[in-house]
Amino acid sequence: MKVIRKADELRAWSAEQRAAGLTLGFVPTMGALHDGHLSLVARARENNDAVAVSVFVNPTQFNNPDDLKTYPRTEEADLAKLKAAGVDVAFVPTVEEMYPEPDTRVFELGPVAEVMEGKMRPGHFNGVAQVVSRLFVMVNPTHAYFGEKDFQQIAVIRKMVDLEGGFGGLQIVDVPIKREADGLAMSSRNVRLTPELRAVAPGIYKALQAGVEYARNHSVEETTEYVVNQINTIDGLETEYFQIVDGKTCQPISDWSESEMPVGCVTVFAGDVRLIDNIKFTPTC
Repeated sequence: MKVIRKADELRAWSAEQRAAGLTLGFVPTMGALHDGHLSLVARARENNDAVAVSVFVNPTQFNNPDDLKTYPRTEEADLAKLKAAGVDVAFVPTVEEMYPEPDTRVFELGPVAEVMEGKMRPGHFNGVAQVVSRLFVMVNPTHAYFGEKDFQQIAVIRKMVDLEGGFGGLQIVDVPIKREADGLAMSSRNVRLTPELRAVAPGIYKALQAGVEYARNHSVEETTEYVVNQINTIDGLETEYFQIVDGKTCQPISDWSESEMPVGCVTVFAGDVRLIDNIKFTPTC
C-alpha cells in the first residue's frame, strides 16, 4: 500500500489508473477506522480495479470545536488496517494540504440539508460538501462509497455531485450499516463511551426495531413519540431528535402514505457522546 500525503502526487497516481482504463473506488473517511469503514473498503475492493481511501479529520464540518478536538485520531492503526484490507493508496493529508486557502464556497444544497443534522449542526453539510468535492477532484474516482449510518449525508453528497456537474459520471454507492453483535451501529465515537454507557447504547437500535413493529398499527406521530419514549427511559440516553422522513428527500412525513420508503433517523446523546442511527419502516396500517 502506498501512503500519499500530497494532493499533486494523488492526482498523478489517479491519472495513471484512469489512463490505463481502470475503475477506481474511493472511500473517504475521518480515520479512527472500524469494521464499518472496512465494509466500505471491501465493497470498493470487490467492485474496482484500484482502491483509494482518505484519512482526514475535516475541520470545516465541525460546528462544535470541542467535538473536533475530541474526535479520535489513530493514524498508525488506521494505516495498518487499510494495508491488511488490500487498499492501493491511503491519502493522509494535512489541513494545510487540503485547504491551502480558506474554502469560502457555499453550496445551495436545498431542503435535503436543512432538516435533522442540517438543522442541529449549522454549516455541517456545507463543510462536508467542501471537503468531499475537493477529494473527488483529487482522486477522480469512478465509484465512491458511503455508509448508510450517515443516511442524510449520502443524500447531501448526491445533491452536491449534481450541483458540481457529476464529476465525470461518478457513481455514489451506499453500503448498509455495520453493527456490533448487540446492535449498536459502529461509529468512531463509540470508543468515547464509558463502560456503563456502552452497555446501554444498544438500546437505541432496540428502540428503532420496536418502533418498526409499533408502526404497523400506529400513526407516524404516535410512532415518533413511542421511539423517543423508549430511548429516553434508558438511564444515560437522551434523544436529541427522532424524525420519520421520506428516504429520497429526507423531508419529514406526517402520514405513512406520503412516502414509499419511510426512514426513521435518530440522534441520541449517550452522556456527552452524540450517536446517530436510522432504520427503514414498512408500516401496514
